[in-house]
Formats: sequence, C-alpha cells, structure tokens
Amino acid sequence: MQEPNVPGDRYRTGISPPAPAEALAQAPQPVPAVAHGARPLSCWLVDGLRANGFALPRHGAATPTPWQLIVLVGLAEAVVLGLARLQVSGPAEFSLRSALAQQWPAALVLWFAWWAMAPARQRQGGVDAAGNGGLAAWFVLFSWAALVPLMLAELLLASDARWPALWQGGVRDLAFGGALAALLAWALAALVVVSRRFIGSAWRTGVFSTAMVATMGFASWQFPEPPWMPVEQAPADSPQLVLSQSLFEAQQALWQRQVQALAGPRSDRVEVYGLVFAPYASENVFRRESTMVRELLEQRFDARGRVVHLLNHAETAATHVWATPQNLQRAVAALGARMDRERDVLVVYMTSHGGQNHQLAASHWPLDVPPVGPEMLRQALDEAGIRNRVIAVSACYSGGWVEPLAGDDTLVMTAADATHTSYGCGSRSELTFFGRAVFDEQLRTTWSFADAFARAVPVIAEREVAAGKEDGFSNPQIRVGSRIAPVLEALALRLSRQDAVASANP
Repeated sequence: MQEPNVPGDRYRTGISPPAPAEALAQAPQPVPAVAHGARPLSCWLVDGLRANGFALPRHGAATPTPWQLIVLVGLAEAVVLGLARLQVSGPAEFSLRSALAQQWPAALVLWFAWWAMAPARQRQGGVDAAGNGGLAAWFVLFSWAALVPLMLAELLLASDARWPALWQGGVRDLAFGGALAALLAWALAALVVVSRRFIGSAWRTGVFSTAMVATMGFASWQFPEPPWMPVEQAPADSPQLVLSQSLFEAQQALWQRQVQALAGPRSDRVEVYGLVFAPYASENVFRRESTMVRELLEQRFDARGRVVHLLNHAETAATHVWATPQNLQRAVAALGARMDRERDVLVVYMTSHGGQNHQLAASHWPLDVPPVGPEMLRQALDEAGIRNRVIAVSACYSGGWVEPLAGDDTLVMTAADATHTSYGCGSRSELTFFGRAVFDEQLRTTWSFADAFARAVPVIAEREVAAGKEDGFSNPQIRVGSRIAPVLEALALRLSRQDAVASANP
C-alpha cells in the first residue's frame, strides 16, 4: 500500500523542495521603504538642478507633499519671472493677465503627461509599476529640469533689451540668434529626458514631446505680451493731467461735437477721410507729428472737416479727444458711418513708441491707457466696412503691423521692419524720421503715397547714418494691395489737376 505524501519529503514525493535562493527569487519583492517616503525639500531641489544636466532623478520614486509641490513649482516660476523684469529698464509693472495667459499650457502639458504615463500607473503602495512617484513627482522635476537654460535665455534677452547695440550687426546678430536657439534646445532636451524617466515608453515619450513643443509654441505665438511692462511717469517739469468729473464730461461733449461736424461724402468724386492717432502723452514729438499729419491731410488731400485727431497730452484735453483703444474703435465706426465706405479712402496715421511685441505704446498719466495692436485696428476697420485703406505706422518694430493689416484694398507702410527700431521719437525730436521724410517732405510734392515712401526711404537711411544709429537701419516697409493701387492713382491725378486749377486761378 502507497503511503501518503508528506510535504517536504523528497523521498516519498519525488519532488525536490526549492533551494533558499530560488525561493527568494520566486517571492514578491517589496519596494524599499526609501522609494515610498516623502523626501526633504533639498532633495527635490538637487534632483531638479541635476536634471538640467540630463542626470536622471535619484528620488523620482518618492512623492512630494502638497506643500512641497506648491513651493517648488512656484519658486521655479518666480525665478523666471524675476529675471524677465530685467528686460525693462526703469520703472515697470507686473501684468498678471499676461503672466497667467502664458501659464495655461501647463494644464494641457499635464494632461499629455497623464496620458503618456497611463501604462505605468499600476500602483503598489503609492509607487507605479515603473518605480516612479507619479504625476506629482514628474511635475516638480519638470518645473526645474530646464531652469538653468531658461535663466540664461532671460539674461540674454535682457542684455538685448538694455543694450541693443551689443547684439546688432552681422556676426553679433547671428551669435544672439544662435545662442538663444541653443538655450531653448537645451531646455527642451532636458524636459524630454526627465519625462522619459517617468513615461517609460519611447513612442509615448515622442508623442508627449511633440505635443509639449506644439503647445508651448502656440502659446508663445498667441500670447506674446511680456509679464513686465514699462511704466511711464510724467516728468516733474511737464504739465500734468488732472482728472475730474468735469473733464470726463467735457471729453464726452467734445466727442459728440467732432463726430457731428464730420462732413459727408460727395457723389461726384472720391473723398479722403483721416484718422490720426497719437496715444503717447509724455513726449511732445508725437503731438507735433500728429498735428502736422492732420493739417497735411486737410490741406493737401482736401480732407478738411473729414479728419478725426485723437491725441493724448495734458495741454489738449479740452481740444482733442483722448487717444485710447476704445476711442480708436469708436472713431473708425463713426468715420465708416459718415463716409462712402465702398468708394472713399480712409487714411490712418499712428505715431508712438513701439515694442518688440508689436504693440503701440500708450501713456496719459494718471489715466491708464492700454496699448494698441494691429489686430484691434484690423477688426475695427472690418466691422466698419471701410474698403479703401491707407495705413501708416510710425513706431519702432512697426513692421509687425504689415502682415495683420495687409490686403488687396489696403496700402500699409511702417517706419521700421518687425525687428528694428525707428528713429526720431525722443523728447528733443521735432518729428520722427519717418513722419518728417514721408509726410512733411515728400507728400508736399506728390499726392502718391507709394512714390512718397519710395523717395523717403534713402533719405531716412542717410539721416540715420548721420545721426549715428547703432542698432541697424530701420528698414521701413510698405505693402500695396492690387485693388487700392488704381484707386490711389486716380485720387492723385484728381488732386493734382485740382491743385493746378487752383494755382491758375488764385
């Protein structure tokens, strides 16, 4: 009779019991306690800084506490924002709206990371199957992994903003662009490397990286406004605007009178209407230039009674409607309602300081006036239904206005290209180089805007060389639409004949 098997009896069962080493290999291995527990703040800081050099995190299996997450992410963001302040010399104010607008991609990148880490999200005691601390640990290290190249990039941009001549001209232009591109490539590579540690999968890392770069690129394009904006203060010896209820009421009454006084169209010919916009009150050059352009349009282009002049200056509050974005939109709408929108020509002249973000600076202390961008003007003109447009922008970096405003029915010209400053907008300038050459000189001898621009460009270049402009030629820009060209040629011919008749019969 067969005896019953006794567990562990090799002679009776014929099965050898596992050796101690084999038994250890088959048993589930617990994750070391060091991988689970929270780490001190200093460990996260060190790991984050090491990630800038593509070193893999040593504490990625830990999970940061909520307060560590807030402190670490907030500190990294504060460092970048603090260095961005250096791009503005002089007084500046923090724009919370611009700063928040640039942060929304973080939520989208978080979602992409959550998706990419999905296969590894098999929790074992708070740590996923890949041995990571999860989304929170990734977010902390992700916030610090590119901090060093981003800090260097901010310092590079600050040097360009404060000392533009340092990076202008030939090899230095290329060196600046190459250095900035290298720093951004370093930052992106560090972010990809640290994310690969948490995602695990190569193809998911590739998808995540592509989505991350696309999101950041779209955010930079859609929200280019910097978080710090210069604050313009009225000089101590200049007249100052005193706000009062009576002044606001007077502005409203002035607006009504000027709109009601606009002359209507004529059925027998094309008329010129004008909108002159000078929103920077702190420097008299813009007051003088906008007044000159208004008088030129009234006298040379037979636009008397058809020009709206919006001007910011402490001494003109009783005579000129303020140059604000809202008044700009209202003026375009009022002109569109009075003129023949399909046949007449609207000339828009804008003069102020300009930024690299292609915003027209506005200042009327203590009144808070936001800047104006080309998209706002384009939208106002489209909504008013004004077809024939001549737009001139005298400001630094104003070439960034060309593309948003260009069209078949538009002539747009600017004092500079999108990457260079213009000249002559200082407090001691009589007129800007662009306004003086194109409008005050050439348009007094011709009625063709295109011809006046072509003649003025070499004159501007000569004057910039003579003045010692060190940050590159301003390179004025022009774009003439196919349908506006014959309209302006016919207008110039009519005005020249009209002038000849007036000269022959004084």
